[in-house]
Amino acid sequence: MTELTDNLSLGFATALTLKNLGLCFMGCMIGSLIGVLPGVGPIATIAMLLPLTFGVDPVGALIMLSGIYYGAQYGGSTTAILVNIPGEATSVVTVLDGHEMAKQGRAGIALGICAIGSFIAGTVATLIIASLGAPLTRLALLFGPADYFSLMVLGLMFAVVLARGSVPKAIAVILVGILLSTVGMDLETGEERLTFGFNELADGINFAVAAMGIFGFAEVIRNLEATESRDVVKAPIGRLLPGLGELRQSAAPILRGTLLGSLLGLLPGNGAVLGPFASYTLEKKIAADPGRFGQGAIEGVAGPESANNAGAQTSFIPLLTLGIPPNAVMALMVGAMTIHGIVPGPQIISKQPALFWGMITSMWIGNLMLLIINLPLIGLWVRLLKVPYRLMFPSIVVFCCIGIYSIGNSGLEVFMVAAFGLFGYMLVKFGFEPAPLLLGFVLGRLMEEKLRQALVISRGSFMTFLDRPLSASLLVLALLLAIIAVLPTIRRSRDTVFQE
Repeated sequence: MTELTDNLSLGFATALTLKNLGLCFMGCMIGSLIGVLPGVGPIATIAMLLPLTFGVDPVGALIMLSGIYYGAQYGGSTTAILVNIPGEATSVVTVLDGHEMAKQGRAGIALGICAIGSFIAGTVATLIIASLGAPLTRLALLFGPADYFSLMVLGLMFAVVLARGSVPKAIAVILVGILLSTVGMDLETGEERLTFGFNELADGINFAVAAMGIFGFAEVIRNLEATESRDVVKAPIGRLLPGLGELRQSAAPILRGTLLGSLLGLLPGNGAVLGPFASYTLEKKIAADPGRFGQGAIEGVAGPESANNAGAQTSFIPLLTLGIPPNAVMALMVGAMTIHGIVPGPQIISKQPALFWGMITSMWIGNLMLLIINLPLIGLWVRLLKVPYRLMFPSIVVFCCIGIYSIGNSGLEVFMVAAFGLFGYMLVKFGFEPAPLLLGFVLGRLMEEKLRQALVISRGSFMTFLDRPLSASLLVLALLLAIIAVLPTIRRSRDTVFQE
């Protein structure tokens, strides 16, 4: 307990400096804004803001970027309630009862319970991260190269299972991501691979270039293609603070949602997205009158919103302790760490404790800021919701181009961003999900490094992956997940054959 107190004291001393407080506030504000304005999202925003972090120290940069991520979870609920459009994937469930409450003149109560539930969930999730961080890091130090390789295979398999759409397509984009990570000089021989004579590619594809193109530019193209339609609720917003009866109704769903979201946020492959859905299903099942759900039930807002914020924060645990990103946003965090010369993994807590504990305590500070930012600014968010996309996106594209050019003063990289933007757009058009590609791209080089290290230690024997109990267990689990993912596809194919 004393060790945890000392660590949190170090974290607060780091996070409460004037500069880090300012960066935390900026991240939370930007996160709320992009959560409110559907169509951009935290992945695209973090990708676009990566160049800005070059002039900031690593702790401040990561505090700001993480603030954008969990700030977007707050902002997404505002859009879901007021406009019936989920600003974030995790806010899809909030639409069901949140917008109904808004139409009944209870938008303020829905927004208030979202903010309160998210703050409680964020506080609990921060304590969970602080409690589990050190033990998991000590466990991670026992991992050898073979174990790390198997763990990354398992993480990519989780991404396949949790990806939307076709399993073969999810596997294909992961393999494309791994292939892109091999561009540049070979880790051992120094030979150039897949550079096609371009000297600019000798160091590999810049992470910011790939991320900004696949998520930033592609998102802009997709939103310009879609017909814009936003119907802001006309009913008055009403009081923002819920009454005692509403708080009593919401207390248990908030606690259950927090627990569910915290557990699912730990899963690799974007498990955090499952939290709100699992919470809504649970609340509906145990409700005395399930028919109220979809008609403005406050429990249908309180539980999912708490799960959403808790999952967003506990998804930092695999990143900070094992160096394995569980979702696309965490993959961007790995990219940001790499840009700043930080090797993600168990060494962070021992070699850079100020970074580790500063990020954790900044999450609680950020949640407090979000509580203060979001409720008084509801009127501003409503006005911003009426800004047409066609006025926003040209400035976003210009900002992206300036940011990318400033990284390496390379005109080729600007063209590469545009090419990756078209590539990301085409992926979605043909039913491929781009997030697993980014995970494959981030983990590819690390997987290659660990694979080679394991084979050098074992003198070229692939049996090393099965001889080590931990590695073998992780590979068996990955195989089971692959079978679980493929079975529904086989069953659908069989049913189609029989119907014909």
